[in-house]
Amino acid sequence: MFPREYSQRAAQAARVFIPAALVAALAGCAAEPLPSLPALDIDPGRVAVAGLSSGAYMATQVHLAHSDRLRGAALLAGGPYGCAGGSLETALGPCMVAEPYAPDPARLAGVVRERAAAGDIAPVSGLAGDAVYVLRGRADTVVAEGVTRSAHDLYAALADDAGGLSLRYDGERDFPHLMPTLDAGVDCTAGGTPYLGRCGFDAAGEAMAWLFGPAPSPAADAAAGELRRFGQAAYAAPGTDPLLADAGYLYLPPACAAGERCGLLVAFHGCEQNADKVGEAFVRDAGFNRWADVHRVAVLYPQVRSSYLPLNPKACWDWWGYTGEGYDTRHGAQPRWLAAAMTALGAPMP
Repeated sequence: MFPREYSQRAAQAARVFIPAALVAALAGCAAEPLPSLPALDIDPGRVAVAGLSSGAYMATQVHLAHSDRLRGAALLAGGPYGCAGGSLETALGPCMVAEPYAPDPARLAGVVRERAAAGDIAPVSGLAGDAVYVLRGRADTVVAEGVTRSAHDLYAALADDAGGLSLRYDGERDFPHLMPTLDAGVDCTAGGTPYLGRCGFDAAGEAMAWLFGPAPSPAADAAAGELRRFGQAAYAAPGTDPLLADAGYLYLPPACAAGERCGLLVAFHGCEQNADKVGEAFVRDAGFNRWADVHRVAVLYPQVRSSYLPLNPKACWDWWGYTGEGYDTRHGAQPRWLAAAMTALGAPMP
């Protein structure tokens, strides 16, 4: 689900795929325009982010960029903020397999403090009281335990500055590099596409309970709300390309669709887990929607598009810099897009 070493074949493939992409884009010109995001009554105290794999890196980037507007983050099989430092080589080595060295939480905490002082991300005090849940399966051979531990330890290093965090590391469960569910997806031991596994563990439910508090009632077997597609292009900042797909998804529990006050969770897919790759598997079956009904939380599922220029064929979220400088700050193309989309929904971001 994370990028591997990209060779000259990727550049050769670009020459094949780019014309096909142009044809697809021209064909899409005649399609009906996708709707905009609806304006919801969002409770500003109940807005959080979650992500799997590259989506976990994106979630921690967004959390630290806007911790003064978010209540927490759930990081599944990902690593610490600022790990790659703009380098794909570092991303593939220390930030995935902890080789030739593991990420240094103390050094990265210094990066966070410097960027916060410069206004590139939220003040560290914005983390006060936030809930952070870090999850990794013991059978994960893609992201090393030292990497996910570093994500936890970075938050621990910032806890005193913030005045305290609600922080949990969950790393004693047996599943590989995927999103564990109760009964959706592939065999848990085998793993693979769509990177949802029938593991008998409801990771989405566990994460949402940590972020939003204990559920007032058990979740139903199936979600009862509406899953809507929306156009993502309208929320890109002028002159930027956040490298997102044409369509994103929004799940609305019945209460939220009826206009009642709701929370908001942004759920970031992993590499090769976008809708173009796996259809609606992640946005329907990851488990968030069932619990969203109970917690009264809308779920935003933004979607990355794959590309060869810049090189991101697996449609990963930008956690190493393919969208340009500032990718992991408030100024980055993808964080700016998200801030605009969340503002449109009713959860304003600066």
